[in-house]
Amino acid sequence: MRITFRTVLLAAIVLTGWKQLPAQLSSSESSGIDAAVQKVLAETSAPSASIAIVKDNQIAYVRAYGNARLIPRLPARPEMRYKIGSVSKQFLAGAMLLEVQDGKLSLDDSVSQYFPSLTDAGHITIRELLSHTSGYPDFYPLDYVAPFMLQPVTPDDILNRFAKTPLNFEPGTRWQYSNTNYAIAAKILEKVSGMSLMAFLRARIFGPLGMHSPIDLDYQNVSDSDAAGYTRFGLGPLRPAIPEASGWLFGAGELAMTAHDLALWDLSLLKGTLLGPSSLQEMIKTARLKDGAPTNYALGVGVTNANAFPKLQHGGAVSGYVSYNAVWLDQGAAIAVLTDLDGSHAAYEIAEKIGPLLIAQQEDPKAAAQLDEARKVFAELQEGEIDRSLLTPDGNFYFAPQVLKDARSSLGPLGNPQSFTQTAYGLRGGMTYRIFEIKFASGKTLKLTTFSPPGGKLAEYLIQ
Repeated sequence: MRITFRTVLLAAIVLTGWKQLPAQLSSSESSGIDAAVQKVLAETSAPSASIAIVKDNQIAYVRAYGNARLIPRLPARPEMRYKIGSVSKQFLAGAMLLEVQDGKLSLDDSVSQYFPSLTDAGHITIRELLSHTSGYPDFYPLDYVAPFMLQPVTPDDILNRFAKTPLNFEPGTRWQYSNTNYAIAAKILEKVSGMSLMAFLRARIFGPLGMHSPIDLDYQNVSDSDAAGYTRFGLGPLRPAIPEASGWLFGAGELAMTAHDLALWDLSLLKGTLLGPSSLQEMIKTARLKDGAPTNYALGVGVTNANAFPKLQHGGAVSGYVSYNAVWLDQGAAIAVLTDLDGSHAAYEIAEKIGPLLIAQQEDPKAAAQLDEARKVFAELQEGEIDRSLLTPDGNFYFAPQVLKDARSSLGPLGNPQSFTQTAYGLRGGMTYRIFEIKFASGKTLKLTTFSPPGGKLAEYLIQ
């Protein structure tokens, strides 16, 4: 549920296999993945990790590493459940879209149609709940279980305590992560469907996809044969994490499952087996605020461009566990990573290291020409000049006389760059962005970002 994380110590790293899957990865890829996971566990001290990898629209690799329980030691196995925290949110978003497909509701329905007594319910839509733009305050912003969360709660209690108070901002004017949004959305789903949240998920998502491991943590905790959750303060020892009391995870982080079953959900997004094309487009369409400002969050998922490929991603954290799920829709690839150390960055770092092993590297077809142009413009700026024929109208506006004076006075004394290299390339806002690193003999390093719309002119040439 939470987004911020801390760091922690390690137990032994033990690689444990599961049932053999069709070989989709080469030996070099699988050994590279194993090495990457082991390295991250060693660096972050997370006790264990369970991963599932999708490649070419098939589950290609499922493995578990480390010790899922420390006293007594129990090696991690892929069939063990881990709590997935806020990765649960994409399942609720998917469930709401299934109800949209069935004509049961609209994303633009106001909250007041279902719960009129909630604050400003007539001006907040289901879409704003799912995209975190409603303004409702978050009931679980802290990175530990506060005392009030040790007492059981009902979903109605959450709504009464946190959705009938003043909003943090006018609906649609800001983005702010709030678990309260998803508690409200889950209650709406239950009212519309006539089923409990978990019953709906089992009937419409888990059952059809063959996901047999998911449990609802508000009613059933992980068993002794699943991964245990751990926490740590500073550099102290790992200790068992105290879980949230029943009810607090409702709609926002209530699920535990295996990495393999999470990958089955990822496959459904890649293949369109549950959500139709229009529903999937709604799910991945990032929200815009009322003033037109973009966000990087859609419905239950964050959306970014990774190496010019769109990537759906979300992390999850509840007491004792951190997860991370990433899906590359255009590449038929996904990574599900589950870990059992509160506050650890291990899940995210594992996914970041595995991603380049799976995703085709997009080459910049204009890399050489753009590097030459970037060098030329930099040399001109050192003299306080710029060739305005290279710039878009916005770029021309940016490079006002004072900007050129500042460029000459600050960049000129650095002399000729010792190295000038492109470090990233991708797409954003209908433009191609490139990032360069400029190093000097003095040890100074600068970062240069350029944006070019179709046609190739420079809308941005920003040095930091």
